[in-house]
Amino acid sequence: MITLSHLTKRYRSTTAVDDLTLQIEPGRVTGFLGPNGAGKSTTMRMILGLDTPSAGSATVNGRTYATLRRPLREVGALLDAKAVHPGRRVRTHLVSMARSNAIPVSRVDEVLDQVGLTSVARRRAGSLSLGMSQRLGIAGVLLGDPQVMLFDEPVNGLDPDGVLWIRRLLRSLAGEGRTVFVSSHLMSEMERTADHLVVLGRGRLLADTSLDDLVGDHESLEDAYFALTASSVEYAGKEAT
Repeated sequence: MITLSHLTKRYRSTTAVDDLTLQIEPGRVTGFLGPNGAGKSTTMRMILGLDTPSAGSATVNGRTYATLRRPLREVGALLDAKAVHPGRRVRTHLVSMARSNAIPVSRVDEVLDQVGLTSVARRRAGSLSLGMSQRLGIAGVLLGDPQVMLFDEPVNGLDPDGVLWIRRLLRSLAGEGRTVFVSSHLMSEMERTADHLVVLGRGRLLADTSLDDLVGDHESLEDAYFALTASSVEYAGKEAT
């Protein structure tokens, strides 16, 4: 479980995340939606200890990420598929991750097979396409067999078969009782994948509800999302005046 309590991040006069309180529960796929600049990536970075909150807290199973002794065994995260040394070979990259967290090296070959990268295990990361880089990042998420997983735009660069694969993977991980938190701009994909949705607008929580409840009387998630975010922009404009 991921717990955010009054989580806030300010950069001088800009508030990127504003008093965010919610729980991301295990056993379901929670989609994380919001316009560019809404605070989604900043929120994920604070969960992972990459950014320090200005106020409030973000914990994983009751502890901050920085206090986890072997974090890859508890939390897996994909924030930037290209954040890998380009000269390092695919398998070598995963082996170094495994050794840093006392994960058996045999697990590396298991996840390479799971994400479909066994045939390119000796290629250098810099030579991979964006789709293959996404699969490598997903392999890193799975490596420690963690109970909590965060994915930021995981379908970027994937072909239709890859999109179907990641959709099924996320659903199966949630079905195993894991906490699966997924940021995406693709409304149609979230409608097919997510059970629960968290929506941000200008750093504020706009919705924390089931997919069915958010869609409500709208024809699609996309229609419901745009109605919700449009109203938040209008409210922000009135507040500024």
